[in-house]
Amino acid sequence: MVIRCVLVAAVATLTLRDVRKQFGETHVLRGIDLDVEDGELVVLVGSSGCGKSTLLRTIAGLEIPTSGEVSIGDRDVTKLAPRDRDVAMVFQSYALYPHLRVRDNLSFGLKLKKTDAAIIDARVKEVSQMLGLEALLDRFPRELSGGQRQRVAMGRAIARRPSLFLFDEPLSNLDAALRAEVRVEIKRLHAELAATMVYVTHDQVEAMTLADRLVILNDGKLEQQGPPLELYDHPDSKFVATFMGSPAMNIFPATATDSSLRADGFTLPYEGPARGDVLIGLRPQDLVADEEGPITLTVDVMEAMGFEAYAHGRVGTLPFVARLDGQTRGITRGDAIRFSLPAARLHVFDRQTERAIR
Repeated sequence: MVIRCVLVAAVATLTLRDVRKQFGETHVLRGIDLDVEDGELVVLVGSSGCGKSTLLRTIAGLEIPTSGEVSIGDRDVTKLAPRDRDVAMVFQSYALYPHLRVRDNLSFGLKLKKTDAAIIDARVKEVSQMLGLEALLDRFPRELSGGQRQRVAMGRAIARRPSLFLFDEPLSNLDAALRAEVRVEIKRLHAELAATMVYVTHDQVEAMTLADRLVILNDGKLEQQGPPLELYDHPDSKFVATFMGSPAMNIFPATATDSSLRADGFTLPYEGPARGDVLIGLRPQDLVADEEGPITLTVDVMEAMGFEAYAHGRVGTLPFVARLDGQTRGITRGDAIRFSLPAARLHVFDRQTERAIR
């Protein structure tokens, strides 16, 4: 789909200062500080229950923080109702009105604001052309596919020209092919609208491909933020290291000396600053099949994906996963494969704090 966008989003920044949220005795948000620049697409990620959806709802005004401040542009909106914040939210469940046709769903927010009828017609036309909805304007939501419903939900938000777009796992109800298609559309929309967007997802592919900046939450706190590849390549903690990437990073307890890292089943050369008990991380994608390599994987299961494969098994007594490129036919359970690891791709963490050692 080619998107030709003439709509322009309002200029907006988002600022969160020491935002906290409790439900009874449960602390869900534990002092979030975050600045989102005008036109930036920030993706919030984290494990289930980390507080990302609560944070998005707090930005939207669907939850009021226990303490802290939320500002959009130069306005403190902490205690304002959602309708007074100039935000538009796209939900996982589409949240379309089933009794309204597509054109009326697109225009609903504008009619609530008593927008002039000619302006409403123009915006509905623009949005429907942008998202390929022209032929669907007279259909009801029940007559649409999942991908079409999500386009209508996005179109309704775009038609309002809000200061801030909020997305709450909008693709999770779609199948894999549709997720990929709509994900590309969202990226194009962001580029065309130059809009400020905050996007919540549990899907790493969405997070890595959509975000200008990733914000990783852990137990209600901001664990690390930055460009996606920076977080992937330079995680600040074991949590971020194992959260980013699929399959997850292999983590081993090891002992660091002046010249080596000794783990269960292998020893790696080492010239870094750590000494004593540490944790080391090895990404499956960074390992290199090497007949002289120090790491020997005993295969339990092979996952063949055509252009690549993942070997699951054990190194020493611990589970281990490694990626294999190219020809992997004939590798079976019980086979031994040796690997090496480029020194620059080794991650070392303090065993007590689980923070990265640079």
